[in-house]
Amino acid sequence: MNDSSTVQPRTVQVAIQLRALLVIVAVLLGVWAFVSITDALLLVFLGAFLAFVFEFPLRLLMGRTHLKRGLAATILVLGTVILLTCLALLLLAPLLSSLRDFLKDLPDLVDELSSSDELSWLGGSGAAENVQTGSQKLSDTIPFDLGSLAGVAGNVFSFALAMFTIIFVTLFLLIDMPKIKQAVQSLLPPGQASTTGDLWERITVTVSRWAIGAGTIAIIAGTVQGTTAWLLGSSYAVALGVIAGFLDLIPNLGATIAGFILVPVIWAEEGMTAAMIMLVVVLVYQQVENNLLTPTIQRKAVNIWASLVIISVTVFGALLGVLGALVAVPLTASIQIVIQEITADRRERMAALRAEPDVSTAPGA
Repeated sequence: MNDSSTVQPRTVQVAIQLRALLVIVAVLLGVWAFVSITDALLLVFLGAFLAFVFEFPLRLLMGRTHLKRGLAATILVLGTVILLTCLALLLLAPLLSSLRDFLKDLPDLVDELSSSDELSWLGGSGAAENVQTGSQKLSDTIPFDLGSLAGVAGNVFSFALAMFTIIFVTLFLLIDMPKIKQAVQSLLPPGQASTTGDLWERITVTVSRWAIGAGTIAIIAGTVQGTTAWLLGSSYAVALGVIAGFLDLIPNLGATIAGFILVPVIWAEEGMTAAMIMLVVVLVYQQVENNLLTPTIQRKAVNIWASLVIISVTVFGALLGVLGALVAVPLTASIQIVIQEITADRRERMAALRAEPDVSTAPGA
């Protein structure tokens, strides 16, 4: 009796330790597997995100043409790919040439800017030296001749494979979107299935409208600021327009970052007067975008606090790099929609509790 009572706790302790060890090993294997397929998961994430982006235009196309979903999705996705490919073939050569010249001349531009009369006092500072060194390193990493570009061509196959993967993941997810939604709802009780369907619709509309609106505003920003740079005589107008449009996709911060790039470049190229004109255009455009374009184009696609936008851009940017910063707003808006739905009953109860004193103190209560 005594022997059995002393042996049993030891057996249980060993079993618990073995189970904990197995759990730790399983977690480590899971983390290793996740890290090993990070690139594949990123492609799937991009495909899923684009499927939600295309969902709203697909419904409009189906409503106008009465085509079946599979054919309409194929036309929409492949048509977009063909259109972007044609634009790339037309604009890629001058764009790459402008970007190459800009990056090649960047150290000279920084040197001219730091040695100008207005900023000559920065010439011997550590900040100026750091900027000069950084610009030189960036310039040295860019291939400027066909021989160097031949080495870059080795990555073309990998890039093309990634693009095909994203395109077909997007297409098939878009075609199967209603089936996926029904499969998810079939696993839930009727009440939760209805709620999940409503959430799905709200997230779809939010992501799709935000992406279309953000892309439209980015094109406008790049066109306005690139055209201004061209009118001011900049030889890097195309590159500056692309930089401004791309950075404008980053909410709240992107337009400001673009201004810190465009104005100094124009200053180094064309002088202080042209730079001041560029600065005025950037500032005026930011006000027009914030107060006219964004409210008109985006409307209520996303409705989150400005502080939350900054936090989400920072967090998702740290997790996923530039891609994370670009998709931070729709992801945060989607999370906000889910949280609002989950907490809806509690918020209603709290509102009812806050209203009770008013009822008790009302006349005749």
